[in-house]
Amino acid sequence: MPRVAFTPNLQRHVACPPRDVEGATVREALDAVFAGNPKARGYVLEDDGALRKHMNVFVDGRPVRDRVTLGDAVSPGGEIYVMQALSGG
Repeated sequence: MPRVAFTPNLQRHVACPPRDVEGATVREALDAVFAGNPKARGYVLEDDGALRKHMNVFVDGRPVRDRVTLGDAVSPGGEIYVMQALSGG
């Protein structure tokens, strides 16, 4: 099962402990996490399900390519890492 983890910085705003979930894509895995945590879903995803502009998701250390449908594949032992994007000058 893929493991979904959220940065400690994100966890300061919304409770989202790491979880092992079923899913072959980023969307399936995140939907499994958010099924019991709608507050986290609202923080990470837009109303249409796309990744919010200020969020980044990595699969096994690589940024997701599909920020709209989150269709990137995830291996059974893969890790999905969700973090806030940082910006500044």
